[in-house]
Amino acid sequence: MHIAVVGAHLSGQPLNHQLTSRGATLVATARTAPVYRLHALRTNPPKPGLVRVGDVDGAASIEVEVWELDTTSFGAFVDEIPAPLGIGRVLMEDGTDVAGFLCEPIALEGATDITSFGGWRAYRATLPVRRARPHSRPGRSA
Repeated sequence: MHIAVVGAHLSGQPLNHQLTSRGATLVATARTAPVYRLHALRTNPPKPGLVRVGDVDGAASIEVEVWELDTTSFGAFVDEIPAPLGIGRVLMEDGTDVAGFLCEPIALEGATDITSFGGWRAYRATLPVRRARPHSRPGRSA
C-alpha cells in the first residue's frame, strides 16, 4: 500500500522511523495537485497539517513523499496517528490519488499558514536552528 507523507514522517524528519521500522520503502518524492493549504500546527514534535481547499486563491501544490508498506504494517502505522491528523485520499499533481495525511480543520486555529513555502522541508529550512542552552549550576554566578 502507498501512503503520502507531508511532514514529520518525511525522510530525515523525527517520525520517519515509524515508517522505516516497519520496512517501508520510499517510492517517490512528488507533489499534490494545487488544491491544498499547508499549516504549521502547534504540536510536539512540530508537524504540518494538509487541508484540501479546492481551486481557490492561496491553494498550492505541496511536496510529499510516497512510501510503500505491506497491508499489516500500513494498518499498524495508521492506528498510531493522533488527532487532529488522519488518513484520507490525497490528489496528486498527475491526477492520481493516494492514501495520505490530512488534517482536521479545527486544528488550524492558531496554526501558521505555510502554504507559500510549498512543503514542510522548505518551511523548516527558514527557521533558526535551535541550540541547547548550557545548564546552569546552582550556586555559581556568571
